[in-house]
Amino acid sequence: VGGGYIAVEFASIWRGLGATVDLCFRKELPLRGFDDEMRAVVARNLEGRGVNLHPRTNLTKLEKTEDGKIKATTDHGEDLIADVVLFATGRVPNTKRLNLEAAGVELDEAGAVKVDEYSRTNIPSIWAVGDVTNRMNLTPVALMEGTFFANTVFNGKPSKPDYRDVPYAVFSIPPLSVVGLSEEQAIEQAHGDILVFTSTFNPMKNTVSGRQEKTVMKLVVDAETDKVLGASMVGPDAPEIIQGIAVALKCGATKAQFDSTVGIHPSAAEELVTMRT
Repeated sequence: VGGGYIAVEFASIWRGLGATVDLCFRKELPLRGFDDEMRAVVARNLEGRGVNLHPRTNLTKLEKTEDGKIKATTDHGEDLIADVVLFATGRVPNTKRLNLEAAGVELDEAGAVKVDEYSRTNIPSIWAVGDVTNRMNLTPVALMEGTFFANTVFNGKPSKPDYRDVPYAVFSIPPLSVVGLSEEQAIEQAHGDILVFTSTFNPMKNTVSGRQEKTVMKLVVDAETDKVLGASMVGPDAPEIIQGIAVALKCGATKAQFDSTVGIHPSAAEELVTMRT
């Protein structure tokens, strides 16, 4: 139950192990907040691998059956029979047992530790980094915050974590990876026109296996400055490829610089430097 990272990843894992998987989520597509086109590709790929998708669906009741299984009833009146039900419907900061109130540390409504831009709490001697602060809940981001904290406190180099152009991935099968702005975010935030370049193709390994999954790539570009604002990819090795693209975005690369880069052939990654439409 759920349409986020954890739900999609576990659906892929269990289906890959041969289990029958029903994925129930509230929206029309899984992975709310990601590029809509990429969300649709992930949904098609899940269905293509045999995951049963139930969009716009909530569970209203769970009952044990006589044979020890679980009958899950949806708000559409459908009954799903399962061995296990996984709820992947969100997380909250794990602060309850820390007794932070006794130290006077302020928490927000979700229980996250409130910090300033340097990760310091309202108590000058207490700092907090990672998911407990509920900023950007990713392991590499927590590592970055810890590094910047160490620079600030121990190296005498006040440093603020930079949350722009942080790459991340959903390890579905095949995976989705993104960096920068989605097309929807770019339209909302841009002050002028944006250009969108896409490429859809059948990976070479799928040609041999006969699998019909397509790789889809997208670049979002500021029309006035030619700066690449975001990159998205669904397909084999997407996280490995987008990690390198993240360096380019961090350096402020333009579409012209992407176009002037020679691709590695034959590879999926070369599509990112040969997109013209």
